[in-house]
Parts: sequence; structure tokens; C-alpha cells
Amino acid sequence: MDSMIAPCGNDCGICPKYTAKSSEELQKAAELWYRIGWSDKITSPEKTKCSGCSPSRILCAIIKCHIERQINKCNLCLEFPCEKLNTLIQGNENLKIKCKEICSDSEYKILHKAFFEKEANLRKV
Repeated sequence: MDSMIAPCGNDCGICPKYTAKSSEELQKAAELWYRIGWSDKITSPEKTKCSGCSPSRILCAIIKCHIERQINKCNLCLEFPCEKLNTLIQGNENLKIKCKEICSDSEYKILHKAFFEKEANLRKV
């Protein structure tokens, strides 16, 4: 699968919520997000499907920063890697441990590639 690096460094090209092609795949993604604590309930396939980052996701601090600085990715910023991105990466360290404990090996590999290699992904693009 091709990589599709988000503004924050996530690899959407492997994310189960972004790449799902069926309701069943979305259901599995919703169950996974709930199981690892990224969602407080199992959502419907319609609410689970991610269509990518956009200005409408203004609650995301990274997207808000990109709009303010008029850049498309963190690595295009003169302050890269900044405190916001480093905070996000550090927060992911605890999530990585939790995912390693809860997920199957195949689930963990996907989540690791999708979410836990942000800075490396941004340095490659």
C-alpha cells in the first residue's frame, strides 16, 4: 500500500479507518479504536470512516497550526520539529505501549506504521 503522509506525519495510507473499503472493515476498525481507548464507544461505519485531514478538523492542534502558518506539513515549518509535534509524539509513546499489550501482532504493526512513526515519516517527504 502506498504511503499517504498526513500533515502531522501519520501514514493514512495504512490506517484502517482511512483505507477501509467495506462496512465490515469499518466495523473492525471501530472495535479496535474502542478496544485501545481511542474511542469511548463503538461507532457506526459512517462515523468511523476517516476522509482525511481538512480545515474542518480545526479541533486538531496540528491542523490549526498549519492553517495559521499556511503550510501543508509539519516538516515545512521552520520550527520543525516543534513543541506541538513533540508533545504529540511523546503522547504516542504511552499509546504505543498500550497497543502492544492489547493488539494482535498484525494490528500492532499496522497501528505502529500508521501512527507511531510521525517524525520519521515527515523527514522522508
